[in-house]
Amino acid sequence: MKKLISTVLVGSLAVTAAGCGGGKNEGEAPGADGKQGPTKFTISLNTSGNAYAESSPNINEDKWVKKLEKLGNVDMDIRFLPLKEFDQKMAVMFAGNDIPDVVQGSSVNSKAMSGSVEAGLFMPLDDLLKEYAPNLMKQVPKQAWDEVSYQGKIYAVPAWLSNPSRRALFIRTDLLEKTGLPAPKTVEDMLNVMRAMKKLGVENPYQIREKFKYADTIFGSYDVIGSQFELQDGQVVPKFFDVENMTKALQAYKTMFDEGLIPKDFATVTSTDYGKNIEAGKVGMWSANAEGMANYRTKVKKVAPEAKIDIIPSPKGPEGYGGHILYGSLSTALYINNNVKKETAIGIIKFLDWMQTDEAEKFFSIGVEGENYTVENGQIKYKSPQTKEEVDEEGFRSNLWWAHDITINKLRASLSQDGKDLAKAFDTVLAKEGLGTIEFTPTLNAFAKYPDLMPTTDTAPKLIIDHMVKMIYGKEPISDWPKVIEEYKAKGGNEVIKEATDRYNKKEGVIVRNNVK
Repeated sequence: MKKLISTVLVGSLAVTAAGCGGGKNEGEAPGADGKQGPTKFTISLNTSGNAYAESSPNINEDKWVKKLEKLGNVDMDIRFLPLKEFDQKMAVMFAGNDIPDVVQGSSVNSKAMSGSVEAGLFMPLDDLLKEYAPNLMKQVPKQAWDEVSYQGKIYAVPAWLSNPSRRALFIRTDLLEKTGLPAPKTVEDMLNVMRAMKKLGVENPYQIREKFKYADTIFGSYDVIGSQFELQDGQVVPKFFDVENMTKALQAYKTMFDEGLIPKDFATVTSTDYGKNIEAGKVGMWSANAEGMANYRTKVKKVAPEAKIDIIPSPKGPEGYGGHILYGSLSTALYINNNVKKETAIGIIKFLDWMQTDEAEKFFSIGVEGENYTVENGQIKYKSPQTKEEVDEEGFRSNLWWAHDITINKLRASLSQDGKDLAKAFDTVLAKEGLGTIEFTPTLNAFAKYPDLMPTTDTAPKLIIDHMVKMIYGKEPISDWPKVIEEYKAKGGNEVIKEATDRYNKKEGVIVRNNVK
């Protein structure tokens, strides 16, 4: 297989758009430097579905907003856009020429941004960043800058992932110890550990769920995750076109099925049942978001007090790869209206650069001393939220941290053993694995015509899943995989491949992520 080239290609889109609004704060003195008056600006934000934010009668009078304004020397007029209506509201905002001074969006080619960068609605930030944001310039990874760049210029300040590997292989370490086997390093090792767990009476040595969602560890080992694309012989094709490795992966899953190492009804296991089985102590290994470590430890110990749960490296395949999908380096990004005065833009950039300081980290992570935490003998004592309302409030405060590395909240993690273990797993395990892809933003037009060929972020197209399930159940021979590829091509796949390859060659809205090894 021809592996991915480490590069990001961001191309232009043909757009027309109305002129900018903004201008509310023309002539305002720059702030965020602790010397001059606060920088005034309007800003539109995604609520991220946070209940605290969406239930607020006036978010601009919220105590956390007021405290942030004081710390950052800014005066903000926040306009919230509900998560469920975000893309729609963004489109209305652009069409109605009612654009705030700062707009929270995502990549320049995303649906939410609607070609607005290409239309000149937002200002390039390179010069301002170089002069007024030394912390941001030092900390933001190139991949994140690339996703908010257009024709070589940076147009937004991102919240980013320094480690885009988020999913992990979990294991009941106490059960592994009972087997007497070491942690698995290869697919065959993993099968042997599962077999040994089965002998111990473990109901589901590996928990799987419908559509192979959060159950694609083996596909990752063979670098054939069904939602991903790569360059093969000059064409951009789905990774499952690699017949040799795809058949090996399917055979491994069929072995797991035949030997009772995964649930017999794996094709219909819902996300709810998947979670229930893990929490009931019926599972030896599973794939999930790494952030769930503390939650799994707490819940499983209620039924199995002896349980020890850890994250281990995913098994490596013949090409030395392993892990799960890599996420994009970009979470959200802040764009500055092109009509904003330079001195105001300077204040905004300084404010976002302040977000990289220790003072900012404490505020967003653990709140205010005396209210949310105390310091005793040099040690932080943090009052962790207990109720849903408190969790939502903490989440809202964290969501105000618009420019920082969101891989893991290191300060909060350092205050508990679970957090320390999670931070270690990110640094020593997840940073060394994960599968990249060729991604198109906006998505390929061919998928609208052929919906059964459209993958989700982390699951294969319906046509492909249907065949994979049949082969694992033994209703179709795995050796027929080349016929599946030909069926994919005949049912619209040739158009998908042609469009993907043309856009890749023309560098139109293409992001390429490397496999990690």
